Amino acid sequence: MDKSKELNAQIEELIKSSDLFLFMKGSPEMPQCGFSANSIAILNSLNVNYKTFNILEDMDIREGLKVYANWPTFPQLYLRGQLVGGNDIITEMYHSGELQTFING
Repeated sequence: MDKSKELNAQIEELIKSSDLFLFMKGSPEMPQCGFSANSIAILNSLNVNYKTFNILEDMDIREGLKVYANWPTFPQLYLRGQLVGGNDIITEMYHSGELQTFING
């Protein structure tokens, strides 16, 4: 298997490990950027289970995700294997009530 296929398989395995998965900078306990901190605060306020991955600890995953998702920035939120979006979209959906509906859907 070539490196990019291996990387995509690793990314898909992470994404599928939880219905709600956030690729972020830092950890939920110690976010390393304001956007990641905001996304974590939103998810915590919804009292939902989620998993995270610190993209600062793995440059291959970080760069591979940009190509995999065709989304250049972080955080990236996935719901049931599908990209929801970054912090702006997460925040917008949260304030409109759409995020809660989408997660519960």
